[in-house]
Amino acid sequence: MADAEIRAIVNADSLRSLSDGVTEKIGMSPRGELLVVDFYTRLALEGRIFEVRLGTITTPLTGDVNITDAAAEASTDAATGMTIIPLYLNVDLESFAGGTLPECTAKGVAAVSTSGGVFVALPRMTGGNAATQVSRVAAAGGVAVPAELATTTNRYFGNRVTAQADRILADHAFLPPPVLKGPACFYVQIAATTAGPVYFANYDYAEIPTTSL
Repeated sequence: MADAEIRAIVNADSLRSLSDGVTEKIGMSPRGELLVVDFYTRLALEGRIFEVRLGTITTPLTGDVNITDAAAEASTDAATGMTIIPLYLNVDLESFAGGTLPECTAKGVAAVSTSGGVFVALPRMTGGNAATQVSRVAAAGGVAVPAELATTTNRYFGNRVTAQADRILADHAFLPPPVLKGPACFYVQIAATTAGPVYFANYDYAEIPTTSL
């Protein structure tokens, strides 16, 4: 049997710009290594990564009093035919605001959210295409999500802090990442006992047509 041969092209000095459907040799470095872009960087270069942001520099949000079933601070839906992949979550506490034991969870379920202020997700690629999937942001558990069941709801992240000095409630990369094929919903809950904590937060996610996975 003849040995299989992989043909590659050195592309160190000028960038190629190929159209969809064009056949071309794969790239390699002048030393002969194959050039491979990791999955997340590829998504970013394709303009498929978006950010949902909670609060601005002058206006933080206030969380819920205790994590409550079917109530979230933010969510992103995947419609039928689309898939979302949560990538990163950050929650920075501004103040306990009289509450105790602030906590944060990130969850997913195979149904979409039903109410809450729509947030236009920010493209991670400057000047990139707008997000197509619906995201929501609302203080104090104002986003309505499906009721949680141990048999239907995934829990991807959870953390609680006990002292004001512990300001970072979440700084988490999802590995392995959740893959939510629509209809589905990814959501974040932020709360404390007695009084809702004051916070800033953001999460990144990718959206991809399910047929492209």
